[in-house]
Amino acid sequence: MQQLHLIYFSPTKTTKTILEQIALGIGAENIYHMDLSAQLNSEMVIKNSLVLLGVPVYRGRIPIEASEQLKKIKGINSNVVLVAVYGNRDYDDTLIELKDIAEDGGFRPIAAAAFIGEHSFSTDEFPIAVQRPDNEDKKKAQLFGKQIKVLLESNEVLKRSVDVPGNRPYKELGVLPDVAPVTNEDNCDKCGVCVEVCPTDAISLNGKLTTDSTACILCCACVKACPSMARYNDNEFVNTAAAKLNKFCSERKEPELFL
Repeated sequence: MQQLHLIYFSPTKTTKTILEQIALGIGAENIYHMDLSAQLNSEMVIKNSLVLLGVPVYRGRIPIEASEQLKKIKGINSNVVLVAVYGNRDYDDTLIELKDIAEDGGFRPIAAAAFIGEHSFSTDEFPIAVQRPDNEDKKKAQLFGKQIKVLLESNEVLKRSVDVPGNRPYKELGVLPDVAPVTNEDNCDKCGVCVEVCPTDAISLNGKLTTDSTACILCCACVKACPSMARYNDNEFVNTAAAKLNKFCSERKEPELFL
């Protein structure tokens, strides 16, 4: 395996971290990164390569912004590993949706996995899968990469695509309320980090920090990345969801691997 492409939508970097650990286990000579948070302006074709395709789980599905980008990527004679990263609740139909998009794009899915990452809504008051992926998760991701390498060296990879859990039709997404993280102006030093990490350009800085709640997807990248802890959620939707997740989804879940 000489060429390995890491393609991910990862506003809070947890999905990217998992893919990088899998890549370590595979041990490819050349690794190329593609962050889908940056918009693709045209269709892209990947030939004769292995692709690690990673997305976070939003309400049991692929984020709409990510799926729109993924559909622009086509594969020719390329295998793909599907990875979903979720916040310790469930990944529902994410893997099967990811498989369908990959196959429609011409890729051959040979393996899949669901890993756990710290939930976007996690706070000190309502901790949800805090600091995951942790060292144990990273070890399992590297082992998964080694297993993929063995699979590629056998003839089994050409016989059938990997089976993954999920349902068709996919889980209904519903409609998010027009809410977004807010800024504590006393703490904000206008550094612009939140503007840089926002995957939907919902935040702007023109003397004052403003957020377009209609564009916000509640990834909370701005909250996680703010060096002065000036960004936070102050709305009933997120706070209620965080409390429920903390109460009912606190038991540690482990990665699931499909080969």
